[in-house]
Amino acid sequence: MTRPPRGTALLCALLTGAATLLPAPTAHATPALTPTRIHFGPCPDSVPEPAAPETVECGRLDVPLNWDAPATGGPRLRIAVSRVRASGTAAERRGILLVNPGGPGGSGLPYAVTKRAKLPESVRRAYDVIGFDPRGTGLSSPLDCGAMGGLFDRDRPGADPVPMGPRAELTYLHSLRVLADDCAAGVGDGALPYFSTERTARDMDTIRAALGEHRTSFLGVSYGSCLGAAYAARFPHRVGKMVLDSVVGPWGWYDFDVIQSRALLRQRDTFFDWAARYPDRFGLGHGAPAVRAAYLRVRDGLRARPVDGFGAAAFDRAVYRALGRTERWEGLADGLRTYLRDGTPGTLRPATALDSPDSRVFEAANRTVKCADGPGPAPGRVLADLHRTRRLDPQPVLTGMEASTCAFWHHRPGRRTTLGSPAAPPVLLIASAHDPVTPIEGARELRRLLPGSRLVTLDSDYSHGVFASRGNACVDSTAAAYLVDGRVPPEDVRCAGPGLPVVAAR
Repeated sequence: MTRPPRGTALLCALLTGAATLLPAPTAHATPALTPTRIHFGPCPDSVPEPAAPETVECGRLDVPLNWDAPATGGPRLRIAVSRVRASGTAAERRGILLVNPGGPGGSGLPYAVTKRAKLPESVRRAYDVIGFDPRGTGLSSPLDCGAMGGLFDRDRPGADPVPMGPRAELTYLHSLRVLADDCAAGVGDGALPYFSTERTARDMDTIRAALGEHRTSFLGVSYGSCLGAAYAARFPHRVGKMVLDSVVGPWGWYDFDVIQSRALLRQRDTFFDWAARYPDRFGLGHGAPAVRAAYLRVRDGLRARPVDGFGAAAFDRAVYRALGRTERWEGLADGLRTYLRDGTPGTLRPATALDSPDSRVFEAANRTVKCADGPGPAPGRVLADLHRTRRLDPQPVLTGMEASTCAFWHHRPGRRTTLGSPAAPPVLLIASAHDPVTPIEGARELRRLLPGSRLVTLDSDYSHGVFASRGNACVDSTAAAYLVDGRVPPEDVRCAGPGLPVVAAR
């Protein structure tokens, strides 16, 4: 079967309905809390075509902005959903597998196609894979925080995202306050509380009901693990099979950001050691101290004289992204060499600009969700932790410290989003032993909230994202047996990992 042509009325409905909150129903209408079904049709261009003969279809459903008062006639959101049906027989089918790629802020609509293509065949045969854009992201009523305190401005000469000294620290705090003010103005003070992980979990159960399923099986990666754990907390009796990969620990978001920032310092040291093994290939020097010095020369040069707006902040974002996946390390090292050789960023410059529409939605949703999920830090703690981090390394990477903005957020939640439940069935947790983005201690902590669950660890691995991502047969077969046959390992599983990448000489 071929895919229907794009550009139909459904696409228009997705795009139009997603741009803003839907108006409240009229006084004579009774808002439906759960739609009877999702009407599927063609997908927008952002969703790729799956490999033949499979096809992908997209639809939408409306949910209340405020789940605590769903029938009061308040504003509603439009949630975009995608589906690739199971390829096996009716006897092989196990139901639906909702998937989420992470964030907060990531679009999940294309993920039904892109992640499904990497899943073991037995999983593809067993499940309808369901992607969706969580509220506030992608085509699901995307959020807009406007200028976000100058986040999208090009780097100016001398500007540094890491404040050095009291005056720079006050400027840093001021920028966080302005960012929070911009989100309050763009999203609306009244709407800020309603873009939390817990409310997205309630949207997920609405998707389940709209598809006529009794259980939700779920695969969540990175922030997707929070969605899964929040769903298990609220709907433990609705959980089918649940795989949480590259797990975010059950801490407040600000605490998580601090833990991540220090794991990134350890990972960066590992990168320096690795690049030093290939002095002829990368030309960054002999020994880790020499590579670190070359790294700092690049950053100092870009800070002093940005290249077409690519300065210290853009450099730190590139480093943050590269450190999370070892397959990006060669590009990072090549970029450092290119700048030292001819003064251009080379492979350091990202393919997608920070101020692209998708990036703007991601950054807005990221802060809005993090600050809706629980209380933020006091401004004094933000500075105290910055001082502690700089004592560990005078040149940290602060790119992932998004929850610092919550110190000035206009809505102050009274509690954190609840994660996990002893009433949920056993869950499979998967982690890379040296993942700097979601350090493995997060998986160990979350397991305590999900009794009977098992942890699959990929040893000697340094990347973010494991199942159907690293190509590890031990991990993939363990997860497939759990998803398809319900086989929970009798104990935790350790799989041999690939180690650091080996680079061929040029």
